[in-house]
Amino acid sequence: QVQLVESGGGLVQAGGSLRLSCAGSGRTFSSATLGWFRQAPGKEREFVAVINWSGGYAYYADSVKGRFTISRDNAKNTVFLQMNSLKSEDTAVYYCAARGGTIQTSSSAFTSWGQGTQVTVSS
Repeated sequence: QVQLVESGGGLVQAGGSLRLSCAGSGRTFSSATLGWFRQAPGKEREFVAVINWSGGYAYYADSVKGRFTISRDNAKNTVFLQMNSLKSEDTAVYYCAARGGTIQTSSSAFTSWGQGTQVTVSS
């Protein structure tokens, strides 16, 4: 288990960009698979992006491919989500999550979660 805290959310105009950060603590952060998920009002939590322990492999939901980039800096115990060309449908609470195994896209596979940060994209 690792502790995770998201930051960087806020209000942005459609077409703009935001970068979310998630700071982690714990002995196993650098070896953990890290992911981003989001949940909009009235909807289920959905997968956004995931990255392996080294940062060498990443996988994205179809809805964000080409617009979002996940990255990590293990020296700083931080994972990022760069969001470009934002759309109103990207509005949601964004969560980072960690697991001790390989890349997965199901939220149920992740054992550590942050509190979430609100992203609102205005039309």
